Amino acid sequence: MFPKPGTLLVDWPIGVYDVYAADRAGDAARMPLRRRRKDMKVKLASSRGFCFGVEDAIELAEVAVQEHGPGRVVALGPVIHNQQVVKKLERAGLDQSGDLETIDPSQTVLIRSHGASPETFEKVKRLGLRVVDATCVLVQRAQKVVKQLHEDGYHVVMIGDRNHPEVKGVIGYAPNVTVIDQGTDLESALPYKERLGIVAQTTHSPEHVADMVAQILKRPFQEVKIVNTLCLEVTRRQEAAVELSSEVDVMFVLGGLHSANTRELARLCSEKGCATHHIETWAQFKPEMVEGKRFAGVTAGASTPKDVIEEFAQNLESL
Repeated sequence: MFPKPGTLLVDWPIGVYDVYAADRAGDAARMPLRRRRKDMKVKLASSRGFCFGVEDAIELAEVAVQEHGPGRVVALGPVIHNQQVVKKLERAGLDQSGDLETIDPSQTVLIRSHGASPETFEKVKRLGLRVVDATCVLVQRAQKVVKQLHEDGYHVVMIGDRNHPEVKGVIGYAPNVTVIDQGTDLESALPYKERLGIVAQTTHSPEHVADMVAQILKRPFQEVKIVNTLCLEVTRRQEAAVELSSEVDVMFVLGGLHSANTRELARLCSEKGCATHHIETWAQFKPEMVEGKRFAGVTAGASTPKDVIEEFAQNLESL
């Protein structure tokens, strides 16, 4: 009935055991190693992982530590929203405590990729600290746009998560910026102003921003100026993820659980009706996630390293 001990069951009809192992005495003891999924196919999103802003921030952090020495560079919070990268930078000697009050005057301050408010820069200057600015260039553009809109007489509205570090920094470039997002009661949050200037968090999806703008336009404002501050790299990753989610049975979105752009990827895939799992690394994978699935898609947020993506895809393919 059963094959001889040590036989590889590539074509065993019930497909349950890969190998039956017997002890040296030839006993009938049999040990299942794992269920084969010969037909599991893994496909990577065409656009995924690190964006240029994240790459630049990491490089600036690494160079700063090399130049000033371990423990001599202090980042105002995690450089990016990815625990693996954060820990790697800390091992290299980067302090990411983010407390200006305790920084020694001999140390160097690193502004993370999400940017900082003008008040933060002024305080750093007042303390006489050296600065390495790793703010993403697209976040810097959003900061300048907000400042210009205010100077041109617009009441600035930002579509974004008010608790996100990028948003906290950007709204500091104009007084009384109104922050709105999904679920916001516009009637109470957005008092009537004749002229509105609208920007968005760089990691939001175009569809979400368009929906929020449509709601605003239902109200009788005299003038509404919309400046597109969305990140094209993030948008490309979103489009690729949505496209892939329509071709597979399950999607894996890799990246920091606190990463806004990664959470947005997971939300978009899930909204398309595809079973979606947002996890950081292979260590969080569970076999039941692919139970009964034949085609798996893999994408990753803009702060997810290439090696994390490759390890995950290789392990998934080997199941």
